[in-house]
Amino acid sequence: MSVNDDSQPLLDVRDLKTYFFTEDGVVKAVDGVSFRVYPGEVLGLVGESGCGKSVTSLSILRLLDAPGKIVGGEIWFEGRDLLRLSEHEMTQVRGNQISMVFQQPVTSLNPVFNIGSQIAEVIMIHNPNVKKAEAWREAVNLLRLVGVPDPERRAYAYPHELSGGQAQRVMIAMALALRPKLLIADEPTTALDVTIQAQILDLLRGLRSQFNTAVVLITHDLGVVAEMADRVAVMYAGKIVEEAGVQELFANPLHPYTRGLIASVPVLGRVRDYLETIPGNVPNLIDLPPGCRFAPRCQARLDYQLDICTQEEPDLIEIAPGHKVRCWLYQDREMHTAPLRQMAQAKSSVRD
Repeated sequence: MSVNDDSQPLLDVRDLKTYFFTEDGVVKAVDGVSFRVYPGEVLGLVGESGCGKSVTSLSILRLLDAPGKIVGGEIWFEGRDLLRLSEHEMTQVRGNQISMVFQQPVTSLNPVFNIGSQIAEVIMIHNPNVKKAEAWREAVNLLRLVGVPDPERRAYAYPHELSGGQAQRVMIAMALALRPKLLIADEPTTALDVTIQAQILDLLRGLRSQFNTAVVLITHDLGVVAEMADRVAVMYAGKIVEEAGVQELFANPLHPYTRGLIASVPVLGRVRDYLETIPGNVPNLIDLPPGCRFAPRCQARLDYQLDICTQEEPDLIEIAPGHKVRCWLYQDREMHTAPLRQMAQAKSSVRD
């Protein structure tokens, strides 16, 4: 999907900062994140566990509990800053306009109510004039829409009677009950086998096509991103380090972290003695390193002897139309993508 630069974003997150105030210190889980999502678009939010993806999604819906707190930024949705809305106004946004599919679907469902009742409850809460029988019929229709077999019977099932794939379909049905304009899917295929994973992705793709629903797809799986996303934002230690169209990102990854993620994915038909890894660990978000947060793990910093990487933090700049990167390798326009790409290709040919 191509996005017209003149079109208005459905969601516009600006310099979002979400911190957790703990006894050990302040955890800067999301620290200055900005991105846009356009109507009908799928934005992939990618990164290792603990990089801030899920906290970003919970911040959008204002579902954070203490000690978490949004300390800065703006979240604009259809011309309104969600951070300025009252809790009552925000309740009308959740479900009606923005819905979320959470991780671990079985644990997100109430174990003492059947799934038909739980979906019907969502419908009745947001539509007080809808009667219970009508809400139940709509719940069955939603189960049919998301591909649950024999929905009339399965509506009476309890969460523990469902497989992981069925539970995920129920969560998607619940999220789509009010036909939201934006769906946030947080690791929707985690812990599912590859066959069920493919079915869930096909379901999301079909629903997006049918209802023109925009999707923020949160995942660490680059294969899912390549199959589903229009654009990709790569997160590391609470910040976006690269953003580009999905084809551009895989064809020409710029940030050393992005290159490391892509290099670590096994390639079908290619035999290698070992898989690529990114050395080191994700930094402690309470005690972040000075300069670039990826610098302690970055081989490119050593190869190019860039001392500034450990002294100052780089800005997120646009290298090419729609392609942004946060790295000192590209802050100087004279150093473009060629040096890093040539270095990586040389190393790859040596290993092969």
